[in-house]
Amino acid sequence: MAHPPAPSVPSLDERGWERTDERREVRFELPTMRVLAHTLVYEDRALRMRVREATGVDHTWRFFFATRLAFDPPLPPLTGNASVYGTVRSEAREAFVDDLRARGVDRIERGRTDRTRTETGDRVSLTRYRGRYRLERAGVDVPVAGVLGVWTHDGDFRLAGGWYPDQSLAVTLSDAPETDPNAFRNELLDLVRGTR
Repeated sequence: MAHPPAPSVPSLDERGWERTDERREVRFELPTMRVLAHTLVYEDRALRMRVREATGVDHTWRFFFATRLAFDPPLPPLTGNASVYGTVRSEAREAFVDDLRARGVDRIERGRTDRTRTETGDRVSLTRYRGRYRLERAGVDVPVAGVLGVWTHDGDFRLAGGWYPDQSLAVTLSDAPETDPNAFRNELLDLVRGTR
């Protein structure tokens, strides 16, 4: 079976985001099937440039990803998604934490899980995370927060989420511009809800 098409995401170019990666992979394997993924990854390039110009520190401060999953062999039509939803959500949570660790985040704590709806009316399970990123060059720990959404749309699973600095960068990094973690959180939630 071929990998699924890319997920549809809100327009990000006009917001200063840049696509940094596109992957097609076997996301994980269950005893009776493979889970195939098509993932898009974006970075807030505008924020990166602002911080670099002010401080000389060049770093990815915010990222957003969206993934569309497919199953090989396909799920049975009647029991399909419901029969594997818990497994997909669990595997997605583990993969998200692994990705955060690979990006240098540690002391990761999983927070509460909420439900919300996408722009198309699909129900999303949103899990929140907090952690710390050690910025070695500046000798500071940057608190970060993230969110992971898991849901189905038109019969296929979607995963979307990302991370952002959980306090103004001006507080943790000398000469950094003021940033608003609440605005970052709200934009990330909008991006998740706007993914199809």
